[in-house]
This record gives sequence, structure tokens and C-alpha cells, in this order.
Amino acid sequence: MSTPPGWLAPLVAAVRGVRASDLMPRVGEPDANVRRSAVLALFGETGAHGPDVLLIQRSAHLRSHAGQPAFPGGGVDPTDDGPVGAALREAQEETGLDPAGVEVLAVLPDLWVPPSANVVTPVLGWWREPSEVTPADVHEVASVARVPIAELVDPANRLQIRHPSGWIGPAFRVADMLVWGFTAAVLDRLLDLGGWTRPWEQSAVEDLPEDVLALALRQRRVEEG
Repeated sequence: MSTPPGWLAPLVAAVRGVRASDLMPRVGEPDANVRRSAVLALFGETGAHGPDVLLIQRSAHLRSHAGQPAFPGGGVDPTDDGPVGAALREAQEETGLDPAGVEVLAVLPDLWVPPSANVVTPVLGWWREPSEVTPADVHEVASVARVPIAELVDPANRLQIRHPSGWIGPAFRVADMLVWGFTAAVLDRLLDLGGWTRPWEQSAVEDLPEDVLALALRQRRVEEG
């Protein structure tokens, strides 16, 4: 096992005692038959742009989370070795990354996500030996991006998004994507815990764009009917 770089050490130390409520507020409680998923919050580094995190944009044709930027990940299968196995398997299937180059640093608390009726377990990883990534399944993934932390914490790329339900949460405009919802909420907290956040204008609130909202409403109709 290799030692993660110094810039990642504060985040690794901070997540050791982190609680679910430290990552996102809990709204309600999951029932006994809740679906379980895992996502890979994978941090790496390149000489070109320094520390980064791996994100995907899901295909606009999916039944679930269509068009949304996200961490790689998906449902936990019975054959998976828990959330770690699921996160690595899904990341490989979605982006083609080599799991052998990923060092798992921590399994974060389960997070209840009411809009998708999922309990999601984030898995924190260090990309010790980066491999080429690309949309490995074009039916599920529209694009893959290694997003520099410097861009994520740039105040010019930060805002809050208002959903028609009244929910307001953090968002990022990076890599030709609007990152919002669950992924943005977890990213926001990880950036804080890593000590990377720069002051930004949190009063900058925008409504969810019409095209993004249309995809979200389409998903809700599919789930309800």
C-alpha cells in the first residue's frame, strides 16, 4: 500500500470520524426494502492540472438520473464485495478504469437519498496508478472528466441551485457540466473537509435550468408509473 500525497492527507484524516449528517442532512428514514448503491469518489493528480476528481455525465436516455453529472457508481449486487466492490466494478464498467490502480482510503457513512429511494455509500479512493478513462458504456455514460480541484473551488464556478420543490443546494459549473444534487452536496462537503474550499458567494442562487428539470421530471414520471 502506497502513501497518498500530502495534499490528500487532511481529507483522509477528516473522514475518519465523519458522520452521515456531516456529509448531508437526513430527510426521513429508509424502509427495510431500500435499494443500496455505492459511488467512487476518486481523487488523482496530473502534472497538467494538479489534484482532481473523477466525474461522469450520465446518458440523457437513462431511466434513472438521466443526464446528471455524478461520481461513478451504481447498485450493489449480491456478487459484489460490499460497497467497495460495487463502486470499483461500476467505475470500471462506466469509465474503463483499471481498479488495480485504485487505493481505497475509506468507506464513508451510508447516505439516505429520498428522491431516488436509495441508500448510497461513498467510497473514497486515491488513484495511485491512473489509467485511461472514457465512456465505456455509451448507453449509460455520455462523458467522463477528471475535474481539477482548483476549478471546483474557484468561486466563479460555484453557485446554489433551487429546485421547484424548494430545495436549495450547492452546485458547480465545471467541465461543461452543471453538477448539482447529491453529487454536488457530497463534493461540497469533501472539499470543506479537505481544507480546499475558497470563500464564494453563497447568495448566488439560480433556478434549475429547464432542460435539466425536464429530464428530472421525466424520471419521476417513469418511477411513478
